[in-house]
Amino acid sequence: MTTGGPRVPSMDPNPIQREMEAAIPHHAHCKQHDRECLPGTVDSRLPLDGILIADFSRALAGPYATMLLADLGAEVIKVEGPGGDDTRSWMPPVRPDGVSTYYTAINRNKRSIVLDFDDPDDLALAQALTARADVVIENFKPGGLGRFGLDYTAVRQHNESVIYCSISGFGTAGGAALPGYDLIAQAMSGLMSLTGDAEGTPYRTGSSVFDVMTGLHSTIGILAALHHRQATGEGQCIETNLMSSAMSGMVNQTSAYVAGGVTPHRMGNAHPSVYPYEPLPTADKDLVIAAANNAQFRKVADVLGIPEVADDPRFATNANRSANREQLRPLLVARLKTRPAQHWFERLNAVGVPNGPINTIAQGVEYARELGLDPVVQAGPQGHTVPVVRNPITFSAITPRYELPPPALGEHSEEIRAWLSTASITQEGSMRPEQAQTDRVEPDSSDAEPGTESGP
Repeated sequence: MTTGGPRVPSMDPNPIQREMEAAIPHHAHCKQHDRECLPGTVDSRLPLDGILIADFSRALAGPYATMLLADLGAEVIKVEGPGGDDTRSWMPPVRPDGVSTYYTAINRNKRSIVLDFDDPDDLALAQALTARADVVIENFKPGGLGRFGLDYTAVRQHNESVIYCSISGFGTAGGAALPGYDLIAQAMSGLMSLTGDAEGTPYRTGSSVFDVMTGLHSTIGILAALHHRQATGEGQCIETNLMSSAMSGMVNQTSAYVAGGVTPHRMGNAHPSVYPYEPLPTADKDLVIAAANNAQFRKVADVLGIPEVADDPRFATNANRSANREQLRPLLVARLKTRPAQHWFERLNAVGVPNGPINTIAQGVEYARELGLDPVVQAGPQGHTVPVVRNPITFSAITPRYELPPPALGEHSEEIRAWLSTASITQEGSMRPEQAQTDRVEPDSSDAEPGTESGP
């Protein structure tokens, strides 16, 4: 894919830029109008090489999406206010250098610039950046960026082929005024009503699942829109929100109501449609067993030494096992408690039955290492690396990049400001930095609030 970033005159390189330029050549091709790319960008021959993303998002959903796109070659400029992304202050835990591990998790391969939208010159630079970007992504409250001349309608006037992704909590219609934290979406979507013991209190999940889902849905939308633009030359606006991602992401649970008229309820660790599919006690600790079909259940029965159970009409089919789980569970537990979890884990794995112990996060990471998944990589140049979690996708022809560690606040402000200030866009009807200030709408800082964030 080709770039939307214009090439600009050379800047006086600072040491960081000299290091980048020595290691990273400029892009060979650009999108249109003979533009130049941001100095120091990567000619990595990755699928998104040359795509410039102006990232106005904060917290989790947007930054997660742009990190995934940056891993695949996109040049991401992270625009932050003077106080920085909220996740910079979400701590503990912290890295040894005092940086939030939350922020670290979702911000590699980006460059940070600090822009204050209440400052006319900074706002002009923000507008100039959107005029050059292939992709703009933001998670302000719906309509909030209109006062700054940074909404889709305003940006499109100066960048007709832009792909503009707007993330909110509850959409742009009846939920436009609602702030959207992941926890609120978990509560209002119904997910919390499904999480926890049957007779206990509703719980949130252990991570911000709807923010992550919304980030993934935004990534899918952006990639589809880039492909559409490559075929047609046409840009477009993409809208994603936590509530819609929740409706889609709860899959069988929402379908139970939509297609079957059934309202699901909390069942602890049990599954409403499959049994056994939950943690079961052994001689020393719980073991999760997932026998999702008749063949798997028969193997469980054989390994436990009770093959006759698989032939019992009460348990012969999944529907019957689910309906008669209260009779089946004691039979399984009685056998499982005769040996430790590791004993059953090895024997069930040997016959292809999905099962596993309940690990801590530390144990999970170490087990992924044992499996050869290499879950941890070092992001950044040698001597300045930060440990991060590997991009989960493995390609046969390319390798995701980990070239830049998560940036310090405003780490690249100087070079990006110089790039935005010295270059102008020459096509008819486009915005020049010196014009942007006069075209802007007076800012109202009350609108500069994120539309979607994750719970800490």
